[in-house]
Amino acid sequence: MKTEKPPFLGFGLGLRPQHYEEILSGSPTVDWFEVLSENYMIAGGQPLHILDQICERYPIVMHGVSMSIASTAPLDMDYLRDLKTLAERVNPKWISDHLCWTGVHGVNLHDLLPIPYTEEALNHVVDRVSKVQDVLGRRLTLENVSSYVTFGQSEMSEWEFVSEVANRADCWLLFDVNNVYVSAFNHGFSTDDFLQGIPRDRVVQFHVAGHSHEDDHIVDTHDHPVCDEVWDFYREAVTHFGPVSTMIERDDNIPPLAEVVAELDHARKIAGEVAERAQLTAAE
Repeated sequence: MKTEKPPFLGFGLGLRPQHYEEILSGSPTVDWFEVLSENYMIAGGQPLHILDQICERYPIVMHGVSMSIASTAPLDMDYLRDLKTLAERVNPKWISDHLCWTGVHGVNLHDLLPIPYTEEALNHVVDRVSKVQDVLGRRLTLENVSSYVTFGQSEMSEWEFVSEVANRADCWLLFDVNNVYVSAFNHGFSTDDFLQGIPRDRVVQFHVAGHSHEDDHIVDTHDHPVCDEVWDFYREAVTHFGPVSTMIERDDNIPPLAEVVAELDHARKIAGEVAERAQLTAAE
């Protein structure tokens, strides 16, 4: 039976070292922070000391990039034990990673690599998610990735695959708004089809980010402000899913904290407008 859905946290940011001092010395209008798990899976030192202070003030979620849940390589049990140790330290609201593979044969390629959407791959991923959840003792949250190639042997759409993984493995979903927009442009599918194809009761978080538009394709770089088209799609996602914990994701060309907080305020404004319109519709 599905466990209780995690709470709505409001509007958060990715925790970045460039902003440590401002966060700890002030009170930015941020409801929660997402931390990159691998940055803190260490025995001690300044990063963990800073993280402990952040955890005293804000709710935290953990987001990883190295679980390689779809790889054919055996699960890295040392990695999972270290991840569990960090989770016991910071008590995150949830732990997320990407629905992809990142390495094989002992080599980490440090990239989020796509998978074929087949029944065989589906069964493989579901089995691995179940094992990870058993080790962690909690539900895993999986994020849809942006992609640039498709597999001729795929037997279903990405949204069908993602939904089946969530339902069969009883895990949560991180709906990356930008990644859907990027992949839809690159592969020519409808963002609305993806949106409608994902189960509402599985989505616990949104990522909103910028990208690089390279004429005939888009690269998910997270180094630009969020563009108007992604903001429009975010509005559609909030309208469809309702209140979902939302985070601005910026990983390169990181601006001053005030600039990303301003983007976060824009997300808050959009979500508020959607909620107000829903209330007026219900009243009518």
